[in-house]
Amino acid sequence: MELNANWLERLAAYHPQRPAVYWRGEWIGYGELYARARRAAGSLAGLGVGPGDRVAVLSPNHLGYLELYFAAPLLGFVPTFLNHRLSPAELQGLVEYARPKALFFGPGQEETARRLDPQARPLEALQSLPAAGFAPFRAGLEDPALILFTGGTTGLPKGAVLPYRQLLVNAAQTAMTWGLSPHDRYVVATPMFHAALNALCTPLLYLGGGVMVQEKFDPGEHLAWVQQQRATLLFLVPTMFQMLASHPHFAAADFSSVRWAISGGAPCPAPVRQAYAAKGVRFRQGYGLTECGVNCFALEPEEAERFPDSVGRPMPHLWARLVDAGGQEVEGAGTGELWLSGPTVMKGYYARPADTARCFAEQGGRTWLRTGDLAQRDAAGRYYIVGRSKEMFISGGENVYPIEVERALYDHPLVAECAVVGVPDAQWGEVGLACVVLKEGASLLEDELRAFLRGRLAAYKVPKRYVFLPELPKSAPGKILKGELAERYGGAHA
Repeated sequence: MELNANWLERLAAYHPQRPAVYWRGEWIGYGELYARARRAAGSLAGLGVGPGDRVAVLSPNHLGYLELYFAAPLLGFVPTFLNHRLSPAELQGLVEYARPKALFFGPGQEETARRLDPQARPLEALQSLPAAGFAPFRAGLEDPALILFTGGTTGLPKGAVLPYRQLLVNAAQTAMTWGLSPHDRYVVATPMFHAALNALCTPLLYLGGGVMVQEKFDPGEHLAWVQQQRATLLFLVPTMFQMLASHPHFAAADFSSVRWAISGGAPCPAPVRQAYAAKGVRFRQGYGLTECGVNCFALEPEEAERFPDSVGRPMPHLWARLVDAGGQEVEGAGTGELWLSGPTVMKGYYARPADTARCFAEQGGRTWLRTGDLAQRDAAGRYYIVGRSKEMFISGGENVYPIEVERALYDHPLVAECAVVGVPDAQWGEVGLACVVLKEGASLLEDELRAFLRGRLAAYKVPKRYVFLPELPKSAPGKILKGELAERYGGAHA
């Protein structure tokens, strides 16, 4: 079977003037976007870039990401996106790992990029470098289309190799199950070096919709764009949704154009969802991971409102199962590690055969991706993510899932953000450490919060130790760095 990896060419012919990308105050049509992709491909060909070569980007959100993304199937190179928030030493390790043929940088990254590669060029150069002709590349479904690095908190991130089949199937089934429309548009504010291109940007452009590229997340600007450009969808991580809701302009903001909002990266706290519900915005909880790029479940808005903690049911072309520690499938309402199988699963980790082998399992005639996430499934087939397998801890012989404790913490009206981790304890083996950020101006004693939780949780689930902080450490995509909290505040014994 052959699918068209160069589908932007068709859309540029179908509706060249239709707005595709909002960039620095102006809308770029589909025809111009495709012309920019072709010009970028010519520039890269002039540098000697060809099939299989990696082309790296070190930049905040930028139009250049899309130019490279759509130039790739024309020339056969593999866009490889670097997290610009990493340290120079970490970036050096990634460059040595990926060995890109060329490196392009965005605003504020020139000094770092030139240290990594003295020949590094600004993304704007994609439209001005001496161009060369190139033979048409016919991308196969298994050809590598993109390398995205996992957001690991220990060791060198691994590069997940996403083939064209993944991009195409994810776009098609996301558009179908999420009910997307050519009239939809949204603000791309989550990092484009992470999953933003896959999550909603590609599916919307695949349909002929519009995306607005925000270079750096700014809540006030985001709210203004939603109203001025009539955004119909919101896609952010919980921290960003909370920042929007806390902005002074949120109360008066007009969300009448928004059909629904979806939260990714982590479960969205109930108080944040309620703030948007009060504005008439329907909320969904998303779930995905880089290695299964990236939308794995779906739930209709009406059902999502009745089951706000559920991520939904597997996408049409994805299979899911829950597996216990012994490798046996979990039936009924038990908890197990989530395994996924289907055409949206990555090819593997770039140049990491041992890591690739560890994350895959062959069972029942299928290749399964071990996600490392713990989940539950109800009688209606809805899935609920209860945490990472490595985050679960055992206190006095009882399993404790941090997400359950965090949901109880968010019920307290003074809690703005929280994270629960297991830390060593001489008596119980492990106990919970609750790291809490209070709402501005609020004051709360540890004993008061502990008493509040005792009315909602079994005694062994109630954290034994509490740390009140001005903010929680987060990764570039906005995930709370629990490992850093455990290391910083856990100590030898809680």
